[in-house]
Amino acid sequence: MQALFIGQTYIDVTFLTDHMPTGDEKYVASTYAVSFGGNAVTAAFCCAKLGIVPDLIATLADDWLGRMFVDMAAKYAIPVHPRKVRSSSLSFIMPNDGKRAIVRCRDDDYLHPFPHLNIQGCRALHLDGHQGDAALYYAKLCRENGILTSLDGGGLRSDTDELLRYIDIAVVAERLCEQMELSDEDMLAYLKSRGCRIGAVTQGERGMLWYDETGRVTRMAALPVPREKIIDTSGAGDVFHGAYVYSYLADPGKRWEEHFHFAQGASAYKIQHLGNEAGLPTLADVQALIRENAAPAAAGAATRTRRA
Repeated sequence: MQALFIGQTYIDVTFLTDHMPTGDEKYVASTYAVSFGGNAVTAAFCCAKLGIVPDLIATLADDWLGRMFVDMAAKYAIPVHPRKVRSSSLSFIMPNDGKRAIVRCRDDDYLHPFPHLNIQGCRALHLDGHQGDAALYYAKLCRENGILTSLDGGGLRSDTDELLRYIDIAVVAERLCEQMELSDEDMLAYLKSRGCRIGAVTQGERGMLWYDETGRVTRMAALPVPREKIIDTSGAGDVFHGAYVYSYLADPGKRWEEHFHFAQGASAYKIQHLGNEAGLPTLADVQALIRENAAPAAAGAATRTRRA
């Protein structure tokens, strides 16, 4: 085991349409994608696609959607350690103009305790707050064993405050700031107070406000993607998380600014593709996007130097 991800499994149905019918109305979408979903689950698939396959503790039902998910995981050779539920969870996602509307059906009534795994060799743990008992157990265990712990703080949960005591890398959404009635800056101060070594608030197309290993707060701009190329922003954050965990595993000696910059490239790739699976980048995809973004910046810097 190189890394362990823990989360809630979804099957995502993503469709493109310029109109949402109501009442007895019918309408035909232009295209659709069916894929795996869930925050930490999608992050795990991203990490695997980039080249380092993690283990995954995820919910699983004995139904046709559950069997579909098992086949999806097998395609990426991801070892799934299931936690049984009665019904698979399902998301219906409608991207529209850089945003997305989501309807979810979720079963998080766990029929059994979470699996206890041997974490020997594990170098990173990534959580999304689902399966709170498992998240807290493994966060404590990994902290005791010097294993990096990462949290996707997409929303407030009953044990968020306690869980953060065992988190090294906390990357949260603005939604969490709103739920806790904190500004983005106050959220960073809160994460520092909980002992998180690296803290960040993702801000979509505005990039990310974060503090580094020294505690210095800076803004990291998002990689620019032309508006006409943005197809589906759903899952972009999950890909971001999976990519920075991969980057850390591939080269733990790099600064976190470098890990996050790599993850931005992965996220920029995702939003140009419909559905989570189509939006998973290869290592070459991320490197190409970063090079493309660096070339105009370098040209601009050279022009400014000549003018000076």
